Amino acid sequence: MVGVTSAYLASPDFNDGNEPLDLPHVRATTRSFFDMLAEAEDIDDAVQAFHAYMAATFCLEPDQYDPIERKRKGNTGRAASDGTRRFRSSYLRLLKGWMFETGGAEGAVLKGWVESRFGLLPTWHGEPITHIPCTAWLKYVEQKMNSRFHDNAIHCQLDLVFTFCQWVLRRFVAGETQHLVLYRGVNPSGEDMILERTDRRHALVRFNNLTSFTADKTVAECFGDWIITARVPVAKVVFYADLLPRHPLKGEAEYLVIGGDYRVEMAPL
Repeated sequence: MVGVTSAYLASPDFNDGNEPLDLPHVRATTRSFFDMLAEAEDIDDAVQAFHAYMAATFCLEPDQYDPIERKRKGNTGRAASDGTRRFRSSYLRLLKGWMFETGGAEGAVLKGWVESRFGLLPTWHGEPITHIPCTAWLKYVEQKMNSRFHDNAIHCQLDLVFTFCQWVLRRFVAGETQHLVLYRGVNPSGEDMILERTDRRHALVRFNNLTSFTADKTVAECFGDWIITARVPVAKVVFYADLLPRHPLKGEAEYLVIGGDYRVEMAPL
């Protein structure tokens, strides 16, 4: 959907370059949202426009907000005629699930969105996806197709999250910068696949189709015996910790990044 082949998108050549990634159908179908963004004078105005548009378009219930927002707004979620609360899937719920377990159902939906939009298959879902089909692949497919997470146009929500993230990065944060230096703590038996060692400190590593990084090296040190330092193209950032004022990934300066093969630096703690 982004106008480049999956093989090139996953390659180190793309990751070393500076090509933008856009989902063209988003702007074509949400012109009013971008009209709102055009009037934003700063990030705070843009975030308010984003929240307002998402709430109005996807009818997100108060119980989809984080606890601070729910307390401020009041717990007045609509109930069905039998007294039960209707579940509406939301990007916030997926981010919360990702925070607890990237190999869970919410993680499968997020990876499935990356597969759908960018053509990159996951390489890990709780365990390595060594071939298709395998146990990990079947678990991933079952979870990503779960109707519980597809009752509220969840892929369209994620399209807007990615597009808004890219708009904010280009407009207010990255400027002319095309790459961000990000860190990831890993263990030898983890989900990242070392394809080639160029020397003692540098390697070509294949990351899962959606992978967490952090902008804080001290945070990365809490998650593994080795620290990976990567130059991540701005175009591959799906979400980052400072994009919204309150969300489940806030505490770890986390970045959600589209994966592929990256030339990285690796160093033991």
